[in-house]
Amino acid sequence: MNLTRGSATRTGAIAVGMVAAATLTLSACSGGADSSGSASGGSSADNSFSGQSISGEGSTAQQKAVQKFQDVLSGNGGIVLNYTGSGSGDGVKKFLAGDVDFAGSDSALKESEAAQAKTRCAGNDAWHIPLVAGPVAIAYNLSGVSDLTLNPSVLAKIFDSKITTWNDPAIAALNPGKSLPSEKIVPVHRSDSSGTTDNFQRFLQDTAKSDWPYEHDKTFKGQGGSAAAKSTGVGDTVKKTAGAITYVEWGFAEQNKLGLAKVDFGSGATELTGDTASKALSEVQFKTPGSKDLQVDTDKLFETKTAGAWPLLLTTYEVVCSKGYTGNKGAVLKSALSTIVNQGQSGLSDIGYVALPDSYKQTLLGTINALG
Repeated sequence: MNLTRGSATRTGAIAVGMVAAATLTLSACSGGADSSGSASGGSSADNSFSGQSISGEGSTAQQKAVQKFQDVLSGNGGIVLNYTGSGSGDGVKKFLAGDVDFAGSDSALKESEAAQAKTRCAGNDAWHIPLVAGPVAIAYNLSGVSDLTLNPSVLAKIFDSKITTWNDPAIAALNPGKSLPSEKIVPVHRSDSSGTTDNFQRFLQDTAKSDWPYEHDKTFKGQGGSAAAKSTGVGDTVKKTAGAITYVEWGFAEQNKLGLAKVDFGSGATELTGDTASKALSEVQFKTPGSKDLQVDTDKLFETKTAGAWPLLLTTYEVVCSKGYTGNKGAVLKSALSTIVNQGQSGLSDIGYVALPDSYKQTLLGTINALG
């Protein structure tokens, strides 16, 4: 599916996991960031890179955000960003081969890939810029139950088929005074290799250690349940299956009008909203403090117990060369990324992503402005 201006598909939902191509018109930032983290020059367009192009490929989890960036930035004109959503693995391969200027990836480069990236970047390191973050929802279909609270331990047992009915005492204890049916639970997981699955299983591994005995992986490791391909598949399966529950990107849960469970991460039941997801993102720590390479410490994120924060987030990276691009490609990339950070955040929560909080934006801009 192509995302082009004026296309009738622009306002439609785009399936994560679908091979997609996006062509956006992005504005160049009219200078560096000021002390508040905003680009100097406000919203006025800098056309100095007009007509020049940047290419990227990879993560489809970013696809709806990419569409939103097109809507926000297409009028600020000049830089053409060609993005193909073929999946993180393919994007990384294309970046390492020098076929695209950056990769979109659901996870950081492996050690061997980082070494290859240094060669691709003319002897310079590749940096990770976690530009897009989306909450993972716990979505369910349970007639008569519109307010449901779960916790990591119960989720681990549900997705490993150790809790099998909705009126199980462990669930009832989290939902006092509520009438829960004896209906069978149908846990639905991804059948395909999935960054969302990897993140969800890592979350369970970090927060329910005694109840989830599996190493996180892009392939689902729990026992039993039902499987469906891609986010569209699990969302559709839960919508059609009474008693079903799944983990899925927020936007797809909303799209299917599924129930959204609250989760007690350790400080009381938390509802998934743009504000609760943003609160967790504002507390993100990076694996190497002070580094311009912004690899999120996912374990610390998932273990967050701050009241009113939803830490079950999927952060996706733009993997770029810190230096080493030919011509002015690095400057063009810097301008495009700055524009996205500064002007592309409004309305992201409406399509299932997190608008970047100010402190987080400033950290990202520190890396973007240091690109060579």
